[in-house]
Amino acid sequence: MKVSYHGHSVVMIETNQGQKVMIDPFLTGNPLTDLVVGEVKVDYILVTHGHNDHVGDMVELAKNNDATVISIPEIAHFARKQGVQDIHEMNIGGTFEFPFGQVKMVFAQHSSGYDTGEEMIYMGEPAGFVLEVDGVVIYHAGDTAYFSDLGLLNEDFDIDLAFLPIGDNFTMGIKDAVKAQGKIQAKKVVPMHYDTFPVIEQNPDEFVNRLENGVGHVMKVGEALEY
Repeated sequence: MKVSYHGHSVVMIETNQGQKVMIDPFLTGNPLTDLVVGEVKVDYILVTHGHNDHVGDMVELAKNNDATVISIPEIAHFARKQGVQDIHEMNIGGTFEFPFGQVKMVFAQHSSGYDTGEEMIYMGEPAGFVLEVDGVVIYHAGDTAYFSDLGLLNEDFDIDLAFLPIGDNFTMGIKDAVKAQGKIQAKKVVPMHYDTFPVIEQNPDEFVNRLENGVGHVMKVGEALEY
């Protein structure tokens, strides 16, 4: 199984069976990504919340690939209105077994709305995802603030790999992301959601250096971890 990082909050998982799962497909307009929408092959698309830099190219990618969109009902409704055919709705606290593995939708403390340029559309509650794929537990926190109930994840999951935002301003900053790792106790932690825009510029090495036991790892754009 392979997990790759593609700038901002874009994560791709490729299973041992060859299924491809993308989280928060913000490619067009993402200055950090190495991916091109028309060249991406994907089977499932998970969206943590409705901000434009996370919904991203969900619709085009889903249509191009006949991919299944997995998200909260409000985002699912938005996708359906845009012509996406294959949609799986979930809600916070729910778990479902997909052909590629198990997904649980978990709390994130943030907001969620899609800016059409004319109006802001409410897109439901923000979320994170815990995936169990090929025996590996992956936590994608979405855009969250630090909150004490992150510790509940450690009660239910032995997290192998966590993606935590560090950009500050819109999400946790470095200090709070370190506290979050103290709650979730992941075996490996990768910073995300930083440097895409000037307001979220951060030094990821500072984050990694603050973590105990050498669990931090700064993934370069396009880099993959294999399990």
